This record gives sequence, structure tokens and C-alpha cells, in this order.
Amino acid sequence: MFQVGEYIVCDHNGVCRILDIAEMPELKKGVLYYELEPVYSRGSRIYAPVDSEKLVMRKVITAGEAEALLKEIPSLEAIWISNEKKREEQYRELARRYDCRDWIRIIKTIHVRKRDRRLAGKKVTYIDEKYMKMAEANLYGEISMAMGLSIEEAARMIRDEIRDQELTELKKDV
Repeated sequence: MFQVGEYIVCDHNGVCRILDIAEMPELKKGVLYYELEPVYSRGSRIYAPVDSEKLVMRKVITAGEAEALLKEIPSLEAIWISNEKKREEQYRELARRYDCRDWIRIIKTIHVRKRDRRLAGKKVTYIDEKYMKMAEANLYGEISMAMGLSIEEAARMIRDEIRDQELTELKKDV
């Protein structure tokens, strides 16, 4: 069980601060709920059952884990599924886990797909846009919280790491 004041990742809500843990008889008698405030949507309140098995709730990664994750970016593989429907299923499956490594894999995949589609004179697909926004919001929010950075600084660090890896791979191909 998490404690009041802790920061957690809560399913579709991203990084949240636990404001209270209490019974909510108006929702369900005898059940404890976390009262959560999404960090990047101040003023909102979410109530999640403490013992929920349906919601993903976990502690925010630590600064050390975030630094290790940044170093791990080059080894995290993109998703190379050419079939649009199967790739979307893979995006959905990875997104359900709310895991930083999975967010990076989605971002890397879509980054390359965007570049390739632009070079081919095509637009980015709606599905790619949707999952890119979701992955970036979740990953950048958690990294910024873990490392005490702004979301923009966290985004820049991750984008730079992906770009550096891409340049290194391009040099190997030449």
C-alpha cells in the first residue's frame, strides 16, 4: 500500500500525488480509496480503490533508475511490424503496462516511422500520432518527476538520446 504524499504512476492519469487514503461510503462501503491528484493536471481528483487489480499503480521510478534508463535507450528495440493493425495491437499492449521502457520503444518506433513517411511524401498516421502523444506524456512526465526536471528538459534529454543513437546507426551504414 502506498502512503499519503507519495508520487505514483496511476494508469491513464500518469504521475499522481496521493492526497489521502480513506473509505468512500458514497462509492462503496468498506473499501479504501486513494485520493489522487494528477501532477500535470492540478485541481483534478481521482479516486482509485487501494486494492484495485484493474488499474496499474506503481511507484515513480527513482532518479537513479531514470539515469540508467536513459543509458539503456540504445539497446531498447523499436517495434518492426509492417501490418498497421498488428502494430496498433502491439502499441496498445505495451501502453497498458505503463512501463518506461515500453514508452521508449513506442517513441523510437514512431520517430523512425515519421521520418520514413515524410521522406516518402506521406503523412503521419492517426494511430502513430495518438500513441506518440500518449507515450511522450507518460514518459516525459515520469522522467521529469524522477529527476527533478521540467517536462521540456526531460523531453529534450530523451529526444537527444534517440537522435544520437540514430546518427550513430546512420554512420555505421555509411
